[in-house]
Amino acid sequence: MGTYITADTIKVLREKRALTQRALAEAVGVTDKAVSKWESGRGLPDISLVEPLAAALGVSVAELLTGEVRRNANRAGNPLRAKFYVCPICGNVVYAFGEGAFSCCGVNLVPLEAEEPDGEHCIKVERVEDEWYVTLDHPMTKDHFLTFFAYVAPDGVTIKKLYPEQEAGARFRIGMSGVIYACCNRHGLFRVPTPKHVLHARP
Repeated sequence: MGTYITADTIKVLREKRALTQRALAEAVGVTDKAVSKWESGRGLPDISLVEPLAAALGVSVAELLTGEVRRNANRAGNPLRAKFYVCPICGNVVYAFGEGAFSCCGVNLVPLEAEEPDGEHCIKVERVEDEWYVTLDHPMTKDHFLTFFAYVAPDGVTIKKLYPEQEAGARFRIGMSGVIYACCNRHGLFRVPTPKHVLHARP
């Protein structure tokens, strides 16, 4: 049987929002005594109060009910702050606007943490007319290769999947300033910002 909203969840979330019991009560439309009972485990919020309670506490209904609150900048759905997941078995790439639970080939995937390029993963980004030409001097053997390049901007993401024996390069149509990613099957994810450029207005 699933659990309902717990006393600790309400109290912790209220304190994180720096709300008094009275302030929370006023936001939800109950008395401060009702909130006190919820937090002491002597009562439960009515089902009709779940949505307004979640709104007042700044969380989703699912987070309120499970008590698992994810505090990160992904709540706004900003592509620049989202996550890449890569299956270590088949190489499948998953891009998500926030952290989630993903699995592939029976493996629970974890989000990759992007690093600044090191000596072996220097991403080169050149402007060729209206495209970014991205290259990396990197092996492309069956055992050691780049799995993808990606261009992530505030308005979206483009991923170019790569395979062994293929050229370690990709082209992306220039859009808003963003980030270029390169993923190595052995060493993980690397990132560099796109070069600064001027978008010329049409006459």
